[in-house]
Amino acid sequence: MPKALRILDFDIENRPLSYWIPDRPTAEITSIAAGFVGHRRVHVDLLGVRCQHGECTDYHLGTSGENMLARFVKLYDQADMVTGHYIRKHDLPIINAMLLEAGMPGLSQKLTCDTKLDMTKKADIPATQEHLSDMMGTRATKYHMKQSMWREANRLTPEGMVLTRKRVVHDVRQHQELRLAMLERGLLHPPKMWRP
Repeated sequence: MPKALRILDFDIENRPLSYWIPDRPTAEITSIAAGFVGHRRVHVDLLGVRCQHGECTDYHLGTSGENMLARFVKLYDQADMVTGHYIRKHDLPIINAMLLEAGMPGLSQKLTCDTKLDMTKKADIPATQEHLSDMMGTRATKYHMKQSMWREANRLTPEGMVLTRKRVVHDVRQHQELRLAMLERGLLHPPKMWRP
């Protein structure tokens, strides 16, 4: 009997950092949440903040994201496959870019299941995680943030980081349910290898 894949479900939040050409900002990751499928625990790291046991402590704003990246890479390397919504074109390339900027080794190639890019062909249906989750009838919901909340989050204030944590954890929990619902309905193509 083949061994079951160890699957890591993850999401990032990021903020614009600088413009490299007009109207094209670079990104900086402000949070990463990741949890292995079949386990309730979601690991969370926030830029400049270490979260433990659901509480955010040790606010050291302005610190680098190297520790956050290293902790994610450790989880990533333990996984046989990673999954998320639009991870091959958004999350994974941004993480890889931040690793490059930090002088750290890049991500290794990995089998991926991307619920946006691997969905069966469809037309005139929004492919957002929230819309697909509503269609599939999942219980987990997205944590909505207004512009004023995003401004706090992107300024890395203690209050804003609490909001960011809620947002990224809700996204992972919602995605875990969405992926299972899509698999049950046969709506996902086979996983694809992501090559940095």
